[in-house]
Amino acid sequence: MADIAKLVEELSALTILEAAELAKALEEKWGVSAAAAVAVAAAPAAGGAAAPAAEEKTEFDVILTGDGGKKINVIKEVRAITGLGLTEAKTLVESAPKAVKEGVNKEEAEKIKKQLEEAGATVEIK
Repeated sequence: MADIAKLVEELSALTILEAAELAKALEEKWGVSAAAAVAVAAAPAAGGAAAPAAEEKTEFDVILTGDGGKKINVIKEVRAITGLGLTEAKTLVESAPKAVKEGVNKEEAEKIKKQLEEAGATVEIK
């Protein structure tokens, strides 16, 4: 059990980009998809009643879809929003479409979208 606790601690220290790389590597190694696992896990919850579909969405993901030809400005904004280092922010911008922030409320998502669009990026909220 000590090894599992140590592994959990090490995984908790990963940056978002490192966690995404880990997920991709595991998908390739094991031939599975994290998206499929999420869909399977969500299926029983959705199968209950029609009420969950009527609930208002409270958490949003801000997705960077492109840098609009102003990569440097967009990288600066991504760094300011996420707190990432220069290399991580550059990698995130270059690998668009990519989530900049996940699970934020609607007001914060709109604010982030506005900041990125003012820097020249194309952004969508999901």
